[in-house]
Amino acid sequence: MGSAHSTGRITVIGAGLTGPLLAILLAQRGFEVEIFERRADMRKAGFSGGRSINLAISTRGIHALAQAGVWDEMRRIVIPMKGRMMHSVQGDLTFQRYGKDDSEVINSVSRAELSMALMNAAERRGVTIHFNQRATGMDFHAGAVRFDGRVVECETVVGTDGSASAIRTAMMHRNRFDYSQEHLNYGYKELTIAAAPGGRHAIETHALHIWPRGAYMLIALPNIDGTFACILFLPFEGAAESFASLDTEDKVTRFFEANFADAARLIPNLTHSYFSNPTGAMVTVRCYPWSVNGRCLLMGDAAHAIVPFFGQGINCGFEDCTVLMECLDRHGADWPAVFAEFQQARKANTDAIAGMAIDNFVEMRDRVADPRFLFRKRVELALEARHPGVFVPKYAMVTFHRVPYALALDRGRVQERILTELCEGIHRVEDLNWNRAAELIAQNLTPL
Repeated sequence: MGSAHSTGRITVIGAGLTGPLLAILLAQRGFEVEIFERRADMRKAGFSGGRSINLAISTRGIHALAQAGVWDEMRRIVIPMKGRMMHSVQGDLTFQRYGKDDSEVINSVSRAELSMALMNAAERRGVTIHFNQRATGMDFHAGAVRFDGRVVECETVVGTDGSASAIRTAMMHRNRFDYSQEHLNYGYKELTIAAAPGGRHAIETHALHIWPRGAYMLIALPNIDGTFACILFLPFEGAAESFASLDTEDKVTRFFEANFADAARLIPNLTHSYFSNPTGAMVTVRCYPWSVNGRCLLMGDAAHAIVPFFGQGINCGFEDCTVLMECLDRHGADWPAVFAEFQQARKANTDAIAGMAIDNFVEMRDRVADPRFLFRKRVELALEARHPGVFVPKYAMVTFHRVPYALALDRGRVQERILTELCEGIHRVEDLNWNRAAELIAQNLTPL
């Protein structure tokens, strides 16, 4: 729990995920918080599938939810995943554990379920949420946010309105605002693996399933109702397999039967879902600065959208909330000081995870099926067991620790060089030169 602060009014733009969690943490500290959300209330209007990738909540996100006092109630809507289950073209299964044991898992959750749970938790703590309020811009001098049809004067504004942020767009008209966006040439389409009789999961429950096929892949994450959110990643265009080339039901059927036969049998109405559900795009957004005059701040995807392949988008946004609260508890409601320290602390780290997420895409769609890659992963875990707290795999630093992302990236590069030397010419963990391993680790790494 945070320390008490003098009250003030905070306006949050966007009720997706980071916004409600931020509102809860601010309400804990005595602030009056209201959220403006462009969509209707999904708790009343319902929500449609085919528009969202399931989320993987891990240590950073859990820490933020625990600080807000809501992790225990969120546990009922998550499913722990202990590792990756790889499916070969022939249907053979290979399991690769994420962490060193069952204490290191990631948690699958429906984006919509988590969003609704966080909105409920925020409202119970006195936060007001206004729906059907689409922000269209902001007057930073006057401290006023423009919505369709009206203007709302605000003391302090936080934009958590996603990768297409209206607040960020308004900032782009200011002097010396850096902005870049980078779209992947891959899109995604969400499908659903049906539940087995009795609401059971038709395939292994506690795993993230991957069908790695080199230039494309299928993944599946478990839902609490026995279904799996199943996501196909394909190039948008190309003469071979792409969303542009798979333009008839027959082509889609043949593509799935040739590449994902075991999954295709479990997806009802496959071709109907394929053509009915939208094809999503994935973008990396970088910008700076994130604040204006201590009056407005960008957080989450509005400041640093990343692609989903490290499972860190939601965790990174929630960690933003943790870091902002640390700054607030140091400075009190001195917003210029709070915002300046926050953006300086987070920028290098969010840039680091953005790059790692793109790198992990190649790993997931291709390298996880490579025996040599899997051997290196086994060596990593063996080195971690021998040198705990010193040699920690990059994936573990990012996912199961709260090591700053930039530090995890730097240490990960050092450890890759160590692995390359130690794995040269051997094929069994038992053949590792443990003395040389100890030398290299002592020379290059310090305890975390």
